[in-house]
Amino acid sequence: MAHTVNPLLVAILLMNLATLGASRLRAVIDIAALQGIVLGGLVLLAHEEADLRAALLAAAVIGIKGFVIPYLLVRAMRAAAIRREVEPIVGFLPSLLLGAVATAGALVCARTLPLAPAHQGDLLVPASIATALTGFLVLTTRRKAITQVVGYLILENGIFLLGLTLIEAMPFLVEMGALLDLFVGVFVLGIIIHHISREFASLDTGRLTALKE
Repeated sequence: MAHTVNPLLVAILLMNLATLGASRLRAVIDIAALQGIVLGGLVLLAHEEADLRAALLAAAVIGIKGFVIPYLLVRAMRAAAIRREVEPIVGFLPSLLLGAVATAGALVCARTLPLAPAHQGDLLVPASIATALTGFLVLTTRRKAITQVVGYLILENGIFLLGLTLIEAMPFLVEMGALLDLFVGVFVLGIIIHHISREFASLDTGRLTALKE
């Protein structure tokens, strides 16, 4: 399976770095959408035999991660009339360096883990760790609420990638439940974005410190 999934996993790692280096919110959203589409392809490749369950899960992943959530984020971006992530807590170049270090660390750490023989030759585990770390980095170092939602989405993508190592053992309802949790989480964050924008005419979460009882 390594020779089929590794190119897509390398693409995901490159998307992680592209997200860390992008300042335009639309570019960040588009990268997250593309990553969701690639995840859908990985679902099909991770199954030994493509069956109806795999096809439904792949369609759900592509639909929710690749189209529905990015569409909602673009709508929120246009409603708030913002285009760029200005003055992040950690700059774009340092973020790229941290992302590269996290990716390298994930590759090293994955070699020390007792992996199943089927996953010892692929990048599934290191890519999942690196993607989760990238999502956490975006979530904690960006000021705009929309970018933080994208960070949450990338973090969940990393968790989802790790779940693909157990794809044959995971019941279909558990897999769909993970997608439902993601959708609900983004829905709640969308409500938060709406209230921040309404109260402060900005999506800078740093303004929340101005709230008083």
